[in-house]
Amino acid sequence: MSKTFRFHKVAEHLNELSFGENNIAITEFNGRKICVGKFNDKLFAFAHQCPHAGRVLAAGYIDAIGNVVCPLHRFKFNISNGRNTSGEGYYLKHWPVEEREDGIWVGEEERGLFGR
Repeated sequence: MSKTFRFHKVAEHLNELSFGENNIAITEFNGRKICVGKFNDKLFAFAHQCPHAGRVLAAGYIDAIGNVVCPLHRFKFNISNGRNTSGEGYYLKHWPVEEREDGIWVGEEERGLFGR
């Protein structure tokens, strides 16, 4: 069964997102804060806080191989799939991103009856 997504606009243009030197910006998505990161000229959306200790991930950085690194304990998460790459067993929530002519859009998986 393939996943379907409902996309929400998070910015009119890429310039609206305030990327720091770490290439991570904070924006609103469906009523909550999330991070949008840039890596290898692609955009990625992931959770605002680390799943381990809740530190804001925009205060961390993206390393040379595409891991989001938490600023507190340096836990690492693959920017494209959310998998914990430093071995602690956590998972970073992430969403698909589309850069379109009319803005930046982040997708949320549509769920059917009973959350399936």
